[in-house]
Amino acid sequence: MKVDLNSDLGESFGHYVLGNDEQILPLITAANVACGFHAGDPNVMAQTVAIAEKNGVAIGAHPSYPDRIGFGRRHMDMQLENVENMITYQVAALQGFVKGHRLHHVKPHGALYNAAAKSLPLALAICRGIKRVDPELPIYGLAGSQLITAAREIGLPYASEVFADRAYQADGTLVPRVKPHAVLHDPQEVAKRAVHMIQDQAVTAITGEHVELQVDTICVHGDNEEALAIVRALRSALKDAAIEIAPFDPHHA
Repeated sequence: MKVDLNSDLGESFGHYVLGNDEQILPLITAANVACGFHAGDPNVMAQTVAIAEKNGVAIGAHPSYPDRIGFGRRHMDMQLENVENMITYQVAALQGFVKGHRLHHVKPHGALYNAAAKSLPLALAICRGIKRVDPELPIYGLAGSQLITAAREIGLPYASEVFADRAYQADGTLVPRVKPHAVLHDPQEVAKRAVHMIQDQAVTAITGEHVELQVDTICVHGDNEEALAIVRALRSALKDAAIEIAPFDPHHA
């Protein structure tokens, strides 16, 4: 049994530093790098990619709604064509910083990710935007969501993603951050929960329901104050459970 361990990184901007990217990168297998629309800038993108490559970490684009003020966590009503073009723009921008100009994956960010998890037309627009850059570039999407359905429909490789540090609703979507207990901060609790999610291929919703899901990759948010401690606890717990940590391979998913 194995799993990919990813984190959302590269979310600093100018002189503003967010997260512990340099410490987290050696401990994960895949990095989702902000592409400048919710966070990040050209210098941060270049620096994050360089550190990831130095540590042998797979590099993915983390495109977002154009929402710096809201950190990409506010929903925006955009025409689907604009969404498609916005995704192509951001993915291609990050791709230019990567050796060989070949990314490992794409993972939408924040409100865009959550909206696409429920809206097939939006999910399809995102997948079309990715496919225009590289038709073999996998998308990381919420397990059991419309993002996975869209990827299958359009013929795009995909990884089903779960969140160790987020609470789930009965329909398999994430509890909105504005609600209590939506984000988990205790490293040991998160690690224990992650092991159960992988072993059971399921999660217990905040209301008690048993929600089945496929686990290809597991995420820890880089902006979580406990992110570094969580990643360390996760690695230890996965090792104890004999679960291998390895980059997602769409050819052996």
